[in-house]
Amino acid sequence: MKKLLLLSFLGFGFTTIYAQSSSYWQQHVDYKMNVTMDVKNYQYKGKQELVYTNNSPDTLRRVFYHLYNNAFQPGSEMDMRLQNVKDPDGRMVNKIKVDGKDVKESRISKLQPNEIGYLHISNFKQDGISAIAKEVETILEVTLAQPILPGKSTTFTLDFDGQVPVQIRRSGRNNKEGVELSMSQWYPKMAEFDFEGWHADAYVAREFHGVWGNFDVNITIDKNYLLGGSGYLQNPNEIGFNYQDSGIEVKIPKKQKTLTWHFVAPMVHDFTWAADKNYIHDVVKTDFGTTLHFIYKNNPKIIDNWKLAQPKTVQLMEYYNTIVGKYPYQQYSVIQGGDGGMEYAMCTLILGEGTLDGLVGVIAHEMGHSWFQHVLASNESKNPWMDEGFTSFIEDLGINELTEKKAENPFISAYKGYINLASSGKEQPLTTHGDRYDENRSYSIASYSKGEVFLTQLQYLIGKENLMKTVKRYYSEFKFKHPTPNDIKRTAERVSGANLDWYLTDWTKTLNTIDYGIKNVEGATDGVKKTGVSLERIGRTPMPIDILVEYTDGTKETFYIPLRMMSFEKENPTSDVKRTILKDWAWGNPNYFFEIDREKTTIKKITIDPSGLMADVKPENNSYEIK
Repeated sequence: MKKLLLLSFLGFGFTTIYAQSSSYWQQHVDYKMNVTMDVKNYQYKGKQELVYTNNSPDTLRRVFYHLYNNAFQPGSEMDMRLQNVKDPDGRMVNKIKVDGKDVKESRISKLQPNEIGYLHISNFKQDGISAIAKEVETILEVTLAQPILPGKSTTFTLDFDGQVPVQIRRSGRNNKEGVELSMSQWYPKMAEFDFEGWHADAYVAREFHGVWGNFDVNITIDKNYLLGGSGYLQNPNEIGFNYQDSGIEVKIPKKQKTLTWHFVAPMVHDFTWAADKNYIHDVVKTDFGTTLHFIYKNNPKIIDNWKLAQPKTVQLMEYYNTIVGKYPYQQYSVIQGGDGGMEYAMCTLILGEGTLDGLVGVIAHEMGHSWFQHVLASNESKNPWMDEGFTSFIEDLGINELTEKKAENPFISAYKGYINLASSGKEQPLTTHGDRYDENRSYSIASYSKGEVFLTQLQYLIGKENLMKTVKRYYSEFKFKHPTPNDIKRTAERVSGANLDWYLTDWTKTLNTIDYGIKNVEGATDGVKKTGVSLERIGRTPMPIDILVEYTDGTKETFYIPLRMMSFEKENPTSDVKRTILKDWAWGNPNYFFEIDREKTTIKKITIDPSGLMADVKPENNSYEIK
């Protein structure tokens, strides 16, 4: 009953989204899949029925599916990328010696036929009529038997054969932590079609985009394997493994060789699972309605850390619910998947070994994606900074919340990372597709650090209260949608009243940097007790300016210079210190002058941006100290 109520609730929420804007639309999918896994050779067979609803104004004559597993084959585009990028992912290469030199060798290039991944499609039909399906490595191109008109639905059926690759990245088998099956990106997945058109991106490196819908999945596997993943288990009292209702004892007949796990996942854009015959499964009920599942290897070296991480995970989820909005599903699973960390619908697959702090840190990040990727489903291929950066923002807040000694600025490392990249000459605009950065390092710092600074710097621009209101409103208005960069910008504008188009443009579409400096400080020569301060804008990106003046008598005073193009004045962030609002500063003039009603000899220090929340690439010229 609870599951039916949730489906009704999510369905209602989805329809009200449409009511918010008559021009907004998104496609919808309903998957039914039956799959059988052979754990001896790691091959699986499945049947898929997909009801596809075309809510777009376009008539569709072709559709596209993702076949991610096909990336894990020698000679694939992913393999070629590994062999040619300057700094390949260390998890995906072997370090070898060639003629005495260290060489990084693609692990994919060395996979044998029984180790590769593949996903092949047969018997593709549309409403019972055969359609032409062409496999182009990780994309299936389907020419439809009949067009799908706007507002109409059609049913696709297909058979699929897959092989789970030796784990190279994210999905795979028998990884370094001994997890047997990490089943992410494992099924034929419909590509996203939206107002920009098809997003049939090849699987080259990293991120994803998906269509909202419902999944009904049956997985038949050896009875000794414990599964965890997306959705709600529908037959727990037939399965056991600590999923069964309290007081129920599950007995599987000795002659029975397999179990069929039946999962339902409503209103998600992905479905992931993991399986191992040596998993432990802990269940933690919370006061806020979400049941947490912790699934990890029965390894004595890690059990204590996994137990200690559980109450911290509860604290983190409750905190994210408070600062962003309520997690809408009734379960979340933290699963040892054995390869870094990656977010999926209602679950994460993470490394399970290492320190407690490391385990909690990766949970804090990957679980944070449940808000900023699996409820707010931005296109993380085109705009990975919205996904990784915003998640990093709440991760840093969450970890700081758990820490006994709170940091005044928990985002310092993000600023350092961004400034280092901006000064390196290797930065690319945030509009760069996630797969097309020249170096992985440039992608990572841009997406995680610069993306995070986009939000933290909003605190500098419009104030902390307005920023946190923006985050909550953004989540509330765009959950179960596919928000774009303009949506977060417009939300911040609606909350604060500030004009912020210049900020979105400079920060995401250019390599413009922020650099302000104190050019000169001069005492008056005519006996007037005033001090003149000359400022200069050296970088192209403009900013409003906060200035702190510290006097020799121990008192302080602040000055605020509004940015003319913002048409906005920020509230005083330090109400216990006198603040003077000065004349605004227009972008066209790189110079600015103002006066302090004190003699120069009474001034100890003048500082631009004492909060450290403005990402000035040369902070050394932001202060003037009178010795």
